[in-house]
Amino acid sequence: MAFSSDQDGGFTEPNVVPLVDVMLVLLIIFMVTASVSESVQLELPKASVDERPPSQRVAPITISLRDDGTIFWFDEQLTGPDMLETRLAIEAQKVPQPELQLRADAETRYALVREVTTRARVAGMRSINFVSEPEQ
Repeated sequence: MAFSSDQDGGFTEPNVVPLVDVMLVLLIIFMVTASVSESVQLELPKASVDERPPSQRVAPITISLRDDGTIFWFDEQLTGPDMLETRLAIEAQKVPQPELQLRADAETRYALVREVTTRARVAGMRSINFVSEPEQ
């Protein structure tokens, strides 16, 4: 790098023009080589969109869990886990299968949530979703 001098013979400021020239040349070289290089070829899976008319779509099943352990199928209180298993087994046989939306109180024990999701999986339910409220 060259330095310019003042009248006293001292150096005052560096000359950065050659540095800028080299950087621009490097930038052009990187841009050209980046566009020439081949990208990795992948065969991505195809996604299917549910394009059934609204009359053929299945409404989701809502199961609600209270912190005291009571289980609700939509708005109906279930008498026990056997009743839940029976209803889940019936719904799992339907084609197309409805999705399961699980709602639980904030204070509900995790063991109850795990028990319900396990029973749903054993019954054959494929889509189990957890419903929550957005954070304020």
